[in-house]
Amino acid sequence: MTYSASSQPNQGFWETEILDMLFPRSPAPSFSSQDGELVRQFGFVPGLKEILMVRQVHALEHATVWVLSNLTRSPRNSPMSWFGATTSTPADDELLGGMSTERGFYLYGEVDPEDLSRAVQTALRRLTSGEWELAVHPRCGTNLSVGMVLTTSLTLGAAFLLPRGPIEQILGIGAAALTAAYLTPELGLWAQRYITTAIPFNLAIANISSMRDPQDRPAHFVEVRWVE
Repeated sequence: MTYSASSQPNQGFWETEILDMLFPRSPAPSFSSQDGELVRQFGFVPGLKEILMVRQVHALEHATVWVLSNLTRSPRNSPMSWFGATTSTPADDELLGGMSTERGFYLYGEVDPEDLSRAVQTALRRLTSGEWELAVHPRCGTNLSVGMVLTTSLTLGAAFLLPRGPIEQILGIGAAALTAAYLTPELGLWAQRYITTAIPFNLAIANISSMRDPQDRPAHFVEVRWVE
C-alpha cells in the first residue's frame, strides 16, 4: 500500500486539540502494543508481519513530518527545538511528501540529513512515549481514499433512493457531496488512527540513505527493522 503526507510552513500543531478530542492519548490503542504478540502467534499467516510493519512505519512517517515541519530557525544545536518547543517562524517552507513500505519510508523534499536523522529518532521516541496524535496527518493519502469512498457511496445511495426527477437527483447528489466533504476529515483521521497506522513499538531505525527520485528531486529512505 502507498501513503503520503505533507507539511506546510505555517501549519504547526494546530490539529492537536481537535485530535485530542477525537482520539484521547490514553489509554493507547491495545492493538498497537500487541503487534509483536500477533506476529509470534500468527506469524504463519502470509503477509501479516508486512501489514503490521507498514502500519507502524506509516505512523513514524507522519510523526517525522510533524517534527520536521515544526523545526524553527533557532540554532540547530538548541535541544528545545527537538523536544516540541517551537516559535511562530518555521525552519523552512518546503513541501514534504512521504511513502510508507514494509521496509521503511521514503521522504521527498529538501531536508538536511542530520535534521532528518534527529527528527526520526525524536518522532519514534515521542510516539512511543504517548504522543499518539503524531501518528495521524491531515494530508495523508488515507483521507483522500476515505473521501472518495464516502463521496461515491453517498452519491450512489442518493441517486438510488431519491425520486428520478432531475431536480431531486441534482439536489440529492449535491447534498451527498456536501455531507461527504463534511465527514471526510474526521473519518479520515479515524481511519488513520485505527486502521492505517499503529504506534511503532516494534520498530528500530536501521539506516537513512539519500537518493534522487525519478524526477531527479532530493529524497531519503528511512530503513527500519522489526524488534520484539
